[in-house]
Amino acid sequence: MSHIIPNTHSVPPSSLSCFSNHAKLGRGARVVDISVAGGLRVSTVLTLKNNSWPASTSLLEQVTGRASQHWQTSGVLRMNERAASAEVQEEKNVEGLQTVDVEELPVFSTKEVVSLQIPEPLSMVDLALPPRHGSDLRVAYQGVPGAYSEAAAAKAYPSCEAVPCDQFEAAFQAVELWLVDRAVLPIENSLGGSIHRNYDLLLQHRLHIVGEVQLLVHHCLLVIPGVKKEELQRVISHQQALAQCEQTLSTLGVSREAVDDTAIAAQLISAHSLRDTAAVASARAAELYGLEILMDGIQDDLDNVTRFLILARDPIIPRIDRPFKTSIVFTLEEGPGVLFKALAVFSLRSISLTKIESRPQRKRPLRVVDDRNLGTAKYFDYLFYVDFEASMADQQAQNALGHLQEFATFLRVLGSYPTDVNPMRA
Repeated sequence: MSHIIPNTHSVPPSSLSCFSNHAKLGRGARVVDISVAGGLRVSTVLTLKNNSWPASTSLLEQVTGRASQHWQTSGVLRMNERAASAEVQEEKNVEGLQTVDVEELPVFSTKEVVSLQIPEPLSMVDLALPPRHGSDLRVAYQGVPGAYSEAAAAKAYPSCEAVPCDQFEAAFQAVELWLVDRAVLPIENSLGGSIHRNYDLLLQHRLHIVGEVQLLVHHCLLVIPGVKKEELQRVISHQQALAQCEQTLSTLGVSREAVDDTAIAAQLISAHSLRDTAAVASARAAELYGLEILMDGIQDDLDNVTRFLILARDPIIPRIDRPFKTSIVFTLEEGPGVLFKALAVFSLRSISLTKIESRPQRKRPLRVVDDRNLGTAKYFDYLFYVDFEASMADQQAQNALGHLQEFATFLRVLGSYPTDVNPMRA
């Protein structure tokens, strides 16, 4: 019997972390490495009889789900097609099989397998692979382990398997393709403002908001152990994290460089042993990448809160027995007082608005999907995103949206979901 596990005895540019199930390696089990096109690499654990690998094309098809065009029997199988391992049954006594001795292949304990390498983020290329579902809830987030988004996923679902993705869009598609069950993505920060990319993606994908997470962001200055402030020449992190620590970084007199994610900054310093560089990231990132916290709590404002949305394929059933929030997006014809009339439908029914965001679309069309998941190009002057404090189970909320539809040229409910009123420190 075989299982996919993270590739732990090599450091590939990408991995199948989203398909990983930590397997217990029994007596006689071997870790077999399969290299695939594009640098992708899969590790398979197989329990073999007589320490031999039945290297037949038919078995390779079972292992990878596709026929191999080229393979070598050197203990490491090299495939030139992208593929993921499927569960296979051990072949016994099949005539004509070519076998090779795999006695020299390493045997790892489960503890060693888990500790040797942190999973790499799921990329857009990996989404072409067939999904493998385990029994645990799988939650996608953008970044690498140690990112604040990972902490938000853990707050939303404490026992989930958090799946890193290298792009926001990869997280959206991972949910749509059933590779994961949920996605937790940032939508706004109390200091840095809105994440406009995710607002656009909400319209380009047919996912539903089923919850929110508020996270108190606590920044630390991370360095290689033993490095002093005087040795630092630059600080790297996400551009918003650098902006949120403006006062502290100014006193250090160092240059600043933006990278894709706070945890990636920590990962880079650790991987390259950069003694002249510090990262602004979380305390968990320091623990994961073996860095030292040189300064703690360096953000300019202690009330630095990031709000995350929880996305799923299906909406939840709205309720009125607890605080709910509803998010919508709509467009209006141009004219005097049109936006005032749109917002008045909520005021007339004593519904509080918690956010309004406008996105200009004058120069280019926006692809919008309908209920059948079919996309069409629409030209809008402005898109208005509104959050209001009411559940869609409330008759007043339904009346307000019915009233809004009378003069809105486009209206979509993005989700009606429970409000998170207890921000947690990252």
